[in-house]
Amino acid sequence: MNILIVGLNYSPEPVGIGPYTAGMARWLVEAGHSVTVVCSKPYYPAWKVDPAYAGGGVKRNVEDGVSVIRLPIYVPSNPNGRRRLLHHASFAARALPVVLTEGRKQRPDVVIGIAPSLVSLTAARAAARAYKAKLWIHVQDFEVEAAFATGLLSPNGRLAKPALAFEEWSLDADRISTISPQMCAKLIERGIAPEKVVEFRNWASIDLVRPLDRPSALRKEWGIERPYVALYSGNIANKQGIEVVLDAARLLKDRRDLQFVICGEGANRSRLELQAADLDNMRFFDLQPMARLSELLGLATVHLLPQIAGAADLVLPSKLTNMLASGRPILATAEPGTGLAHEIEGCGIAVRPGDAADLVCAMTSLLNDESSQRLMGKRARERAEKRWSRVEILTRFTAELIRMGEGGA
Repeated sequence: MNILIVGLNYSPEPVGIGPYTAGMARWLVEAGHSVTVVCSKPYYPAWKVDPAYAGGGVKRNVEDGVSVIRLPIYVPSNPNGRRRLLHHASFAARALPVVLTEGRKQRPDVVIGIAPSLVSLTAARAAARAYKAKLWIHVQDFEVEAAFATGLLSPNGRLAKPALAFEEWSLDADRISTISPQMCAKLIERGIAPEKVVEFRNWASIDLVRPLDRPSALRKEWGIERPYVALYSGNIANKQGIEVVLDAARLLKDRRDLQFVICGEGANRSRLELQAADLDNMRFFDLQPMARLSELLGLATVHLLPQIAGAADLVLPSKLTNMLASGRPILATAEPGTGLAHEIEGCGIAVRPGDAADLVCAMTSLLNDESSQRLMGKRARERAEKRWSRVEILTRFTAELIRMGEGGA
């Protein structure tokens, strides 16, 4: 089939949605399909366009067999609600004429739109309608509700109703996939026919990320001498609720055998570094290349996965997959019964969102029990292999895509 993918983020962005859209596109090429991707120039999670792609207008290239069209768009250095909306709108405006032009060159059989951003789905929908192609929408998170939860958008503000109405209009397609059972259920609750809903998880890099049976090389490189490391790695943004990690570090500042490490980039990093300036048990580092992912994740005695209250069923953090693959226990902030709490059951501990004392209690208990650390770590790796296999996930996705493309119900 000829497949057109419209998505804001793409490789070489190291975290977030980009690596998964790129992995999907490459897999489809390997399966014999012709794939074109329309995306932005890479900017995430630093919120700054990668210097290697800056300037020069639209950039076109063939990468791993995928025809990639990268668009120059507005990228705010300090994103808030209004700036994010302009950011997404600028991509949609740029993408629309490009996808229509590409469709004339090579008529798509299937158009795949990636959300976020919802706004960019207007371009995907226009291409599908113009060329009578099937439309598949893949929802990585529920943007509007996440904006409510993080305070980027007020649920009582004048934009709330239009935003929800636009979301409802956007989620109309031949297939709609999302990344967890709870998020699939949420789509059905919104009135989408169950036969249209597909679970399409983000996968773990189980071949690249393996449990270390030795100290991570980053210990020596970064001068980390304390025996225990509580690690947060990934984007540093509003919905992470990462402030609870700083609060926990402050409560445990007298524990000399524990080092907190935050490794990542994002709009909130500089503010967090200022808040943690007086903490000698808290250190910040930049994201590491994919080739060093095992060393980074193997640095952890325990992984930290904070989420704000109300976000646990709006998005399933992509970082979870490789945390599990690293064979280390996970401490997450999620209410009982949520998707995130379910995913780490048996290989980690879920505590109340925003409750630093609860987090400290769980962390202390885990660090003082090495047998539990080993057992949870073993179960984490087993879960990554069982639930998050890249080959199995992409094989199921491709079979459903072909079925839809051939006119299956």
